[in-house]
Amino acid sequence: MFSKTVTVTNSVGLHARPATFFIQKANEYKCSIWVEIGTRRINAKSLLGILSLGIIKGTEINVIADGADEEAAVTALCDLVKQLED
Repeated sequence: MFSKTVTVTNSVGLHARPATFFIQKANEYKCSIWVEIGTRRINAKSLLGILSLGIIKGTEINVIADGADEEAAVTALCDLVKQLED
């Protein structure tokens, strides 16, 4: 299991379009991936899951993966979140 924390800096957070990009990237990997905020953990490959977290600008999210390509998945998703800046 591999995890990393990243702060969402996009002004709209992870809603609609940014969430879609995040999910598309997550689906490129075979490992299981989750996004965690506090005690809530959801499947990072689920649009409804991502949207249900209500991730806004300034939110710290923990990206967690478990599987063969876990480190690559977490790194790529954290990099994507950083690139989603305005």
